[in-house]
Amino acid sequence: MIIELNHKGQAYSTDLSRPFDISIPLQAGPNHVRAWYLDPLRIEPVRMGDWVGSVEAGAAVNFFNIQFNPHGHGTHTETLGHIASGNYPVCELFRDFFCFARVVSIVPEQQGDDRVITLQQLQLIESEDALIIRTLPNTTEKCTRNYSNSNPAYMEAAAAAFLRDAGVKHLLIDLPSVDREEDQGRLLAHRAFWNWPDAPRTACTISELVYVGDEIEDGLWFMNLQVAPFHNDAAPSRPLLFRLQANTGL
Repeated sequence: MIIELNHKGQAYSTDLSRPFDISIPLQAGPNHVRAWYLDPLRIEPVRMGDWVGSVEAGAAVNFFNIQFNPHGHGTHTETLGHIASGNYPVCELFRDFFCFARVVSIVPEQQGDDRVITLQQLQLIESEDALIIRTLPNTTEKCTRNYSNSNPAYMEAAAAAFLRDAGVKHLLIDLPSVDREEDQGRLLAHRAFWNWPDAPRTACTISELVYVGDEIEDGLWFMNLQVAPFHNDAAPSRPLLFRLQANTGL
């Protein structure tokens, strides 16, 4: 399905039947991405007396329970309810299902034992409603890694504040958090991006643990951000990217 779009005076077309999925699926077992010291995600059949909800076990249907944490078991989108008291469910605050997004690849800077995405690395990037950060090196190990107690790369607060002031509404990153794994609960990048508590940006989101494959080049894309309708501060999500073709006219 081809649609026509206009962005900052430039006409584009894109094919909605050819998405690039940058989500990491939720999957049971130890060889799947996880963070925050969580056990692997569990998917198990319901058991009621002698009845087991599994076709392989003789039931007419598969009937499974799933135990997971949206923040640590795959791609997820969160609102400022992640850091704020009050009622900020992602299913009610998120409304920008389609928007233009810019993909950028960044090698986090080494600062002592840390690897940091800095303000200087983001200042020359043209802002869009959504920014998708792919950290380098980029390997499929990101889809299976246990990030717990590994001090992953993160974003400095000044960089997050710059994105806020530049008008970025939706920040997507291939790390378990925009903040340092151990930061004594300061969460400075989260707070800066959402402008909490001074003037909270309630309609803005952060998506973490995406995976941006090498077939996706840096630049402007059209994005459909699908978020499961959980009444919670975060929910599993599925960002889909669509390649843009500039229409030059006659």
